[in-house]
Amino acid sequence: MNIDRFQTKRFFVYSESFSQMTTQLQNAQAGMTTDEVRFVAEVENVAAEAIREDLAAGRLVIPANKLHLKTNLRPAGIGRLLTTKVNANIGTSSVRSSIEAEIEKMEVALAVGADAIMDLSTGGNLDRTRERLLARCPVPFGTVPIYQVIEGRDVEDIDNKMILDIVEKQAAQGVDFFTIHAGVLKEHLLLLESRVAGIVSRGGALLAKWMLRHNRQNPFYEMFDDLCDILADYDICFSLGDGLRPGAIADATDQAQLAELRTLGELTQRAQEKGCQVMVEGPGHVPFDQIQYNMEIQQEICRGAPFYVLGPLVTDIAPGYDHITSAIGATAAAFYGASFLCYVTPREHLGLPNAEDVRAGVVAAKIAAHAADVARGLKGAAEKDRRLSIARANLDWETHLAESLDPETAERMHVEACKEIGGKQSSTADYCSMCGKAWCSVRINKEIREAIKRKDPAKV
Repeated sequence: MNIDRFQTKRFFVYSESFSQMTTQLQNAQAGMTTDEVRFVAEVENVAAEAIREDLAAGRLVIPANKLHLKTNLRPAGIGRLLTTKVNANIGTSSVRSSIEAEIEKMEVALAVGADAIMDLSTGGNLDRTRERLLARCPVPFGTVPIYQVIEGRDVEDIDNKMILDIVEKQAAQGVDFFTIHAGVLKEHLLLLESRVAGIVSRGGALLAKWMLRHNRQNPFYEMFDDLCDILADYDICFSLGDGLRPGAIADATDQAQLAELRTLGELTQRAQEKGCQVMVEGPGHVPFDQIQYNMEIQQEICRGAPFYVLGPLVTDIAPGYDHITSAIGATAAAFYGASFLCYVTPREHLGLPNAEDVRAGVVAAKIAAHAADVARGLKGAAEKDRRLSIARANLDWETHLAESLDPETAERMHVEACKEIGGKQSSTADYCSMCGKAWCSVRINKEIREAIKRKDPAKV
């Protein structure tokens, strides 16, 4: 296992030391500690046996398609035992479709710390887009198969074979986790009448339309065992989709959302009994005071399976700034029980994000994840803050910027400030344009500390 000079970057060496007929969950339950578990343990600085135990209990997942492991995947663990992870959604649309643009978005997301990527493409050549992204993606990679199932046809025309064929095709490409909207049942649709925003999940809305058209149960629910068989073959992780998640705070924690969650709890157990790893997706738009309950009820119903939340957004009134409303809710969610945060970009609800929107979204979500890890006392979480604070107090700009979540943006802003104060070199500036030299408390404090060391405060 090679480790480069960046402690967060490690390279996984694939080996077939364990049976390729088993999954990570089955190996863990059999008491086996796989290379993937050891790799995650080293990255997270957590005992491998503790990771194996949580994996065996279904409280932790390592989304790692056997085929992706053979190419460029660095396995990552998702669970409360570990650091909170962040996913970045990218993908084409029927309006804008450029593989190169999506590669750029992915590279930007990875550069600022995204722990996983989801390709939600609905336009252009979906197979080619996925293939090129996976070839460059060293982190867990997810998709929503129903988006491709309806490619070139109306949702009413899909059948079970079409669904299974697409799932198998994407599995064979190396996808590590699938959002599967199997929890939206026909009987749940009657609970939507009083909703403000109805169904905001694309997958949930498509399946609701199919069920109403055919007056039949959700096909993903009906053939769930068949889906488990495919996912187990490749060791793909279920990400059980919340097709009835609230899209407005007025709809949060309503009967429809909770009814689907109870179904997801049933499906979690069924998938795990078939050897599949499972995480569960959650809301959505949730008022701040309801976040704790939402996290705790999921943990209870889904037996501790990792919770993967979109936000949650704590207010509906901030289009253009929803990466902020999301980060507020995500901090609370990760503190109270979520293990995996799906970022929200500033362009949420407004349009397809560009690369700079992706950067802003990932950074906001990483702030939320890190803040929650610090607050819950995760081992080593606050050390980066301490290193940056020491550098800041010492006017050590190089370390200060390097330790930041987004060094590129921090460096750019610092250089701009240095130009305002007379073109000082960014590495030697002893104040910035915020306070000016005479009023800079950091510079003054540095002088105070030096005087105290000399035991001569009068010389400050």
